[in-house]
Amino acid sequence: MYADRLQEIAPFRVMELMERAKELESRGKRVVHFEVGEPDFATAPSVIAAGQRALADGHTKYTQALGLPELRARIADYYLDNAGIRIASERVVVTSGASGGLLLLCGLLLNADDELLMSDPGYPCNEVFARLTGAKPVKVAADAASGFQISCAAVQAAWTPRTRGLLLASPANPTGVMISAAHLRDLLALCQGNQGVVILDEIYQGLVYDDQPDGSDLAGYRTGLQLSSEIFILNSFSKYFGMTGWRLGWMVMPEAAVRAVTPLAQNLFISPSSIAQHAALAAFEPDAMAVHEQRRKTFQQRRDLLARGLQALGLHIPVLPAGAFYLYVDVSSTGLSSTEFCWRLIDEYHVAATPGSDFGAAEADRYVRFAYTTGEDDIALGLERLAMALQRWADRCD
Repeated sequence: MYADRLQEIAPFRVMELMERAKELESRGKRVVHFEVGEPDFATAPSVIAAGQRALADGHTKYTQALGLPELRARIADYYLDNAGIRIASERVVVTSGASGGLLLLCGLLLNADDELLMSDPGYPCNEVFARLTGAKPVKVAADAASGFQISCAAVQAAWTPRTRGLLLASPANPTGVMISAAHLRDLLALCQGNQGVVILDEIYQGLVYDDQPDGSDLAGYRTGLQLSSEIFILNSFSKYFGMTGWRLGWMVMPEAAVRAVTPLAQNLFISPSSIAQHAALAAFEPDAMAVHEQRRKTFQQRRDLLARGLQALGLHIPVLPAGAFYLYVDVSSTGLSSTEFCWRLIDEYHVAATPGSDFGAAEADRYVRFAYTTGEDDIALGLERLAMALQRWADRCD
């Protein structure tokens, strides 16, 4: 009755945990949410006001399929302001969220039976977009020893005559890891040598922290566009700009690809939300940028608070994230799989976190993702409850 492809699409397990959390809250229980990959802050006030003005001024019609010209120009200016690189606004394509952008890229770049390499662990929905085009997602394992970054050797070993390219993320979900400029340059050269393409998901770009590791080349690195004009960049207003529900993103593409993607955008989406686009113009203004920057600093403080607390409880964090708002935590010392750990934690202690099995297969039973998208009081309460859980679980094993 339904399409065969549905058999290949696994459920997003965190949604089941979120439903359990809602059920507990409906019964009056206080749940600590470490599972939600969404900023807990409302959109900056000036951006909301711009959206309201757009409604009042009648900006409720379709826009150009690739986005408002003034927004495309403002995004191009953002790269000049933030990374010191000048790109033509014509290379910017505004999309209905980063998900809409990735759907367009898969439709543009992938034929049926092509293979798209992607990191394991990684954002699980990415493979669904490849499958919708009839292509095959191929997961390339990355472990803690490599800093959760896939190596050039692993990419080359996975490459076949059917491989079309490589999908990367920096900063990454679920680990918060950033790809160094040097490593990204090597991966770009490898793919170019194999006549492949590179899609770089930068939706957490901007949410990058001040304390980069000593000797890192991340200090002056802002975007893959600093390294190549042939890369396909995927970005979003959701994370750093705090506009998740507005469903607005963008791509920066090689100039030759823009004409090719235009009919896809016209047919699949007509245009991005006109109201969201007018609001997004205000997201780059100084007052809104000050809000975004303050929130970035708050996320860094939360990261430090949660990381210290988890480590004090004896849980291992292999890599302290350079960006995003996640900690990928090794819970194997508890003797529980990540799935059992998360379900017992929500059922017995009303703390929600996401099992590594949502993000791939590579050592997934060892890891749990904790999102610090909640306030410091909730972080402290979550740590208190987790301490009780670990103590009681250990006592039962003795």
